[in-house]
Order: sequence, then structure tokens, then C-alpha cells
Amino acid sequence: MVTAIVHINAEVDRIPEVAQTIAEIDGVGEVYSITGAYDLLAMVRVAAYEQIAEIVPGRINKVAGVLHTETHIAFRAYSKHDLDAAFSIGLNEAD
Repeated sequence: MVTAIVHINAEVDRIPEVAQTIAEIDGVGEVYSITGAYDLLAMVRVAAYEQIAEIVPGRINKVAGVLHTETHIAFRAYSKHDLDAAFSIGLNEAD
């Protein structure tokens, strides 16, 4: 699984419409409205790296109202569940 984090600048008056359109693209898991230098953040998860090229420049960048994107490819995913397992030494708290 390849994960890409896509930061998106959009026309201010079209942010909700742009977010909804992007959220409907296959491969896009979530779209967040965010603070900071970008307006939206889209999480893209696909089976192969080449699919990122189809989704970001091929679909997201072509959504009406999208002004600019910046894409970051994740090397590895961590979650609280993964970290708990990694640091567990097999002792139960009740012991």
C-alpha cells in the first residue's frame, strides 16, 4: 500500500465543493480542511506508486478550484496500535 499526503490550495470560495469532489475520487480516503499554508489535506492510499501519478496530477489537480498541490509520499505508517506492539515486552498490566 502506497500512501500519499496531498496538501491542496483551493479558491477560497470553493473549498467545500473542492473538498467534496476530491473525496469522491477513487483512492482518496479522506479530505481535511486544515489551517496553515494549505486549505485542504487529502490522504491517498493506492496499491502501486504509479497510481499516485494518475490520481494527483491526473484527477486532483484537474478539479475546478484547485490552485496548487504538494504531494508527500509516506515511507512507513505508524499508529498507536503499532507502537504499543513494538514496545510491548509481553507483560500484562494486571501481572
